Amino acid sequence: MAKTYYEVLGVAQTASFDEIKRAFRIKAKDCHPDHHAGDPVAEKQFKELAEAYEVLKDDQKRATYDRIGHEAFVNGMGNSAFSGGFGGFDFSGTGFEDIFAEMFGMARGRPKNKKARGEDIRLDLGLTLDEAYHGIKKTVTLNTYSPCAKCGGLGGKRLDTCATCGGAGVVRQRQGFFVVETTCPVCHGTGKAVQEPCADCRGTGRVRQKRDVEIDIPAGVDTGVRMRLAGEGDVAPNGGDRGDVYVFLNVKPHALFKREGNDLYIEVPVPMTTATLGGKVFVPTMNGKGQEYDVKAGLQSGTEVKLKGFGMPVLRGDRYGDLYVRFRVETPTNLSAEQKELLRQFDGAGKKNSSLCEDFKNLVSKIFS
Repeated sequence: MAKTYYEVLGVAQTASFDEIKRAFRIKAKDCHPDHHAGDPVAEKQFKELAEAYEVLKDDQKRATYDRIGHEAFVNGMGNSAFSGGFGGFDFSGTGFEDIFAEMFGMARGRPKNKKARGEDIRLDLGLTLDEAYHGIKKTVTLNTYSPCAKCGGLGGKRLDTCATCGGAGVVRQRQGFFVVETTCPVCHGTGKAVQEPCADCRGTGRVRQKRDVEIDIPAGVDTGVRMRLAGEGDVAPNGGDRGDVYVFLNVKPHALFKREGNDLYIEVPVPMTTATLGGKVFVPTMNGKGQEYDVKAGLQSGTEVKLKGFGMPVLRGDRYGDLYVRFRVETPTNLSAEQKELLRQFDGAGKKNSSLCEDFKNLVSKIFS
């Protein structure tokens, strides 16, 4: 090899382990044999990269290489682990497993006799704002796969060693120079196959079944909150574990309150007389009790006040948001003749004193005269 191991990987001699690992991962992808089938150049490049990485990733080997050079490994790694070409590579125990698993999605280990896990289920659940405020327990009906009652979830009269995987729970496939293990599609990793399949479940060990599940929804939830019900999803075939149920909550709009985070907003009408003279105004609140608020004389429509702590509860906390109240002064309608006359007298008396309305009229006259 004419190049040094550092030159092969494209790193400096002072490079850290992370830099060496990163360089190997990038370059190994470029000459991966699955992308260059039958290409002797790619095969040679990958062999050189693997050889360089095997030495430089090990502090002791790297120190020896820095002192002696290639000669230190001519009769060791150079003519043994990498002499067989791609077909002879054995990466077990060399430290390559993590990198190849990350790069190419290789299966690590043997999921022998590991029970399969059932599918997860999504459930969309609507709530009123009142339910979100107080919290609630709701019972929902799920239509999930459950163990077959006739065969007890086995799928048949008995389970024998799977003929497809020989009881290993995995099957091996060659991809280029890699041998990849995947879960057996027949026994789903259990190593056992059904004999004399059950007529009710057709050998799967599970049937569709409706069942009720209670959901404990805490106070303060909002639209988009997701809850996980562990072990309430579909049961896996032939006695495997259940998956989970993921509940996505949607809080419906309220007739009076508008929600923004933990804060609430409401518009409250105020009689013209109360706005003029001052007085008490009833403000509805989510706790159902309501709150009396003293408005000062001369209240203007659009005035906004904050009632601290009257908003939504903070999810899984001990605090509350605030309630923002916007007052809207009501103009009276359907007045009697006597009421209209009283207003005319009030209007006439008001003209003797300067007011905002009079100032506005005078300004308009000046502009458009």
